[in-house]
Amino acid sequence: MAIKRYPHLAHWGAFTAVVEDGKLIRCEPFASDPAPSAMLDSIVPLVYSDKRIRRPAVRRSWLQKRENSDGALRGKEDFVEVDWDVALDLVAQENRRVRDRYGADGLFAGSYGWSSAGRFHHARSQVRRFYFSGGGAVDQQGNYSWGAAQFFLPYVIGTFQPLTGKVTEWRSVLEHCNIFLAFGGLALKNAQVASGGAGYHSLEPALRQLAEKKIPVINISPMRDDCPAFLGAEWIPIRPNTDVALMLALGYEIQRQGADDTDFLRRYCVGYEALRHYLTGERDGVPKTPEWASAITGIPAERIRRLAQQLIGVRSFITCAYSVQRAHRGEQPYWMMIALSAMLGQIGLPGGGFSFGHGSMNGVGNERIASPAPESPSVKNPGRAIPVARIADMLLHPGQPYTFKGETHRYPEIHLIHWAGGNPFHHHQQLNRLVEGWRKPETVIVQDIVWTPAAQMADIVLPVTTTLERNDLGGSSRDRHLFAMHQAIAPQHQARNDYDIFSELAERLGYGDAFTQGRDEQAWLEALYEECRGRQQGVEWPEFGEFWQRGHLDVPQGEKPFVFFDAFRDSPEQHPLQTPSGKIELYSDTIARYGYEDFAPHPEWRPPVEWLGAETAERWPLHFISIQPSDRLHSQLAATPQVAANKTAGKETLYMHPQDANVRGIVDEQQVEVFNARGRIYAGVRVTEGVAPGVVIMSTGAWFEPGFGQKEWHAVEQSGNANVLTLDIGTSPLTQGPNAMSCLVDVAAA
Repeated sequence: MAIKRYPHLAHWGAFTAVVEDGKLIRCEPFASDPAPSAMLDSIVPLVYSDKRIRRPAVRRSWLQKRENSDGALRGKEDFVEVDWDVALDLVAQENRRVRDRYGADGLFAGSYGWSSAGRFHHARSQVRRFYFSGGGAVDQQGNYSWGAAQFFLPYVIGTFQPLTGKVTEWRSVLEHCNIFLAFGGLALKNAQVASGGAGYHSLEPALRQLAEKKIPVINISPMRDDCPAFLGAEWIPIRPNTDVALMLALGYEIQRQGADDTDFLRRYCVGYEALRHYLTGERDGVPKTPEWASAITGIPAERIRRLAQQLIGVRSFITCAYSVQRAHRGEQPYWMMIALSAMLGQIGLPGGGFSFGHGSMNGVGNERIASPAPESPSVKNPGRAIPVARIADMLLHPGQPYTFKGETHRYPEIHLIHWAGGNPFHHHQQLNRLVEGWRKPETVIVQDIVWTPAAQMADIVLPVTTTLERNDLGGSSRDRHLFAMHQAIAPQHQARNDYDIFSELAERLGYGDAFTQGRDEQAWLEALYEECRGRQQGVEWPEFGEFWQRGHLDVPQGEKPFVFFDAFRDSPEQHPLQTPSGKIELYSDTIARYGYEDFAPHPEWRPPVEWLGAETAERWPLHFISIQPSDRLHSQLAATPQVAANKTAGKETLYMHPQDANVRGIVDEQQVEVFNARGRIYAGVRVTEGVAPGVVIMSTGAWFEPGFGQKEWHAVEQSGNANVLTLDIGTSPLTQGPNAMSCLVDVAAA
């Protein structure tokens, strides 16, 4: 028996692929990783899954009628397998037809998803470069992880870089911090994954050091287990979507005690007076007292006062999880957290200030390394782009106006969707509405590894290789390593990699040379490595051949721990922010000029459309929150045994407080229906005191299963896909961010 070993990388960690007689048998974690993810164990069953797309396939009636086929049959009709040449000819013909007739506005190539850790064979990068090289297409801008904050933070601090992991390092926090305040927790499960992959999982070692140093950690979340038990964090349960009310009350208490750092606020900020008037009630007649916030958040007023006192006069570090801004008006807690840190005078100090995403993704707070990560080649889009989460609006309402960053735009009319990598029937909100919109275009093309719900809802399906069936480069600017991803096994069935697929399509459409630039896979990998090597500073990288043979290279950390905004604090005159004032904007004149009725130019509390204080809570009395799963990345790996074994009553698990279960006659591990006016799903209940009363929590990532292949879809979604229930509205008219996290529901025994 011949055993071979290949270095490789996934979003959930680096590993060695062990192959016996040409078959992948196991994935061994990277030796330098202190906390490897158990998700590596799902790679082998995914590669050999019976859900793999084996050959190109075309929906039966589309093959007969092409653009005249009934889009309502998507997901209900069988497929006909065809040869690759037939499939590629059909895709090219449709591409040419739609482009010639409707231009770039008729083509939607905004595929979204993490796809692979490989930087070259990155599906979204490849599909965008293909369409942009051919004359443009409608794209998506932003992301589902922190889409609201990405477009909002530049108004306040001039950049969204803290969202990418460029925050004060753990080394600095561990040395200088006196209190760590975590809105949305510090969940270890989320830190298993990193865009671009990771050789070093850093959150658990950092939190263990935080616990050893006995630095107080306060977890403000509807869920106790948002922090690991060993951290010993104090849990303050809060009503979902009310974080900004708590922050405002903390700000009220700080200024009431005269503890606001007026020197810092004067030198480094603009707009504090307007915010102070709002806090004291001078502007609206409502002082933002602890009693006021208690009625909104459910936190006792005395605990709010004591928390304010804990923050005064000490080195404080405040972080918000990405999830906090994935909700209606989600920009507000991010704005007020920055304001709170400014009032305390902590911004730019070692171990102090604010950050985003600790506990949301691996690499946040890692040592800032001196070298960049490899980047996939890109081409400027001659077409337009919509905010990432507005797909259903675009498909259902072509020509309709929408606002975004102070401007009014109109949705294009889409005639062809080409989706490569990612699964919109996981991450988009209110999926029944997306289904309705998905039926509108004349043609839907999907490239993927397995028969995801998106593939089942397509007209043409093209089978794609896993990362283990091709060569690539992997790495992240937040990680200590760059990896050679060696092909370990032959492509399964008739799968091809995305680059080869798009190369052949580009050749058919007359721009093959522009797309390939005369390079095959190996030539591209060498070029990307050398380009990245040329951008490094002060670090000696080997030649490509040596790197490839070695399998990875280690990138040294910086000698001095990175502190976010330390240069700005040292000299705001020499290092101004990229805001109109050059300072932190606690009041934004730019936003004020936009004239939005429901978005003030300073942080504010305005009730979200659905929360436990809303009138609709009388009908739907439970606040439903979706969280990232512990056993998969979004919906990746969903069709593997490890994920199936973690279900409850054969469905996605719903966590519920005993009080809420008892009044409904629900017992542990029972199958239930979760429902509201937008839809119904099945789930399996786990009763726990680890969630706040009135709140139910479920992981995202279950494959959307409304009844594929049936004439009439089930009234109840079968697997437990949270986004059947969520609202399809933007977080605000300013950012149009994703709102695929929370809503009001009720639960009953199935």
